[in-house]
Amino acid sequence: MNFVTEEKLTIIGAAGMIGSNMAQTAAMMRLTPNICLYDPFAVGLEGVTEEIRHCGFEGLNVTFTSDIKEALTGAKYIVSSGGAPRKEGMTREDLLKGNAEIAAQLGKDIKAYCPDVNHVVIIFNPADITGLVTLIHSGLKPTQVTTLAGLDSTRLQSELAKHFGVKQSEVTNTRTYGGHGEQMAVFASTAKVKGTPLTDLIGTDKLTTEQWNDLRQRVIKGGANIIKLRGRSSFQSPAYVSIEMIRAAMGGEAFRWPAGCFVKNEKYQNIMMAMETSIDKNGVHYKEIKGTLEEHAELDASYKHLTALRDQVIDMGIIPAVEKWNTINPNL
Repeated sequence: MNFVTEEKLTIIGAAGMIGSNMAQTAAMMRLTPNICLYDPFAVGLEGVTEEIRHCGFEGLNVTFTSDIKEALTGAKYIVSSGGAPRKEGMTREDLLKGNAEIAAQLGKDIKAYCPDVNHVVIIFNPADITGLVTLIHSGLKPTQVTTLAGLDSTRLQSELAKHFGVKQSEVTNTRTYGGHGEQMAVFASTAKVKGTPLTDLIGTDKLTTEQWNDLRQRVIKGGANIIKLRGRSSFQSPAYVSIEMIRAAMGGEAFRWPAGCFVKNEKYQNIMMAMETSIDKNGVHYKEIKGTLEEHAELDASYKHLTALRDQVIDMGIIPAVEKWNTINPNL
């Protein structure tokens, strides 16, 4: 009965559809026997726990609580879907104020109850901003917090596979960077379809420029389409991809997709955004992004959009001005 680690994993928002799917995925991946489920909705939380127990996983020690102190004490890994979900007609940005406030409290709770946590994954929207807010208030190092961004890259892979009629695994190195929202930068130059560079296919009868532009929009609006089709916000895919991310942070299999992380370099400053990354026991580290001038211009525009959202949260008083972040978090 091998597990990736014996250390405690806490799943926040576990009574919800994303959280309950995260719990089952973590158990199926055999990440750790010690999984703690937290949610303020106590009855639903108990129901999820009972369902997990009924699966009959070997060696699993699943616990549940509606007490955040109990949930976080001793936690070495945290995945949180504990924000309000997006509804039809809403953008991720429409959730900004309420979910940023939830993220601020989560950061404070992490600082109070589990300052020795190894890694935190934030997936509630707008994830770039809620992750940044959590990081600031938690006192953690930038390498210790990642956000869900890989979902946009999997959606690009999916759309290309459907268009060309090939297996999804035959579409490789699909990448989106920047914000996890309407302003994401969709890169074509990295991807291949059955070994053929995507850029060699765009503008041909196999994928006309118009078809490519339409496909890009389907990627950008992938989450909204799920809401339209299912009547609720996406839950299976964010649950699975986020647990893949925490698995990598535990020292398990490598994470294959871009991740949202704190960026501070010559070009992009004091923001959380999707980058080309590696995640392991030492945390997340980002790498140089390679692309065309046009793609980098899209990335610049996405960064500008994210800084505007960040500044709104500053104006709301949820986080201080950038130059004062280190008074709350000396690691920034």
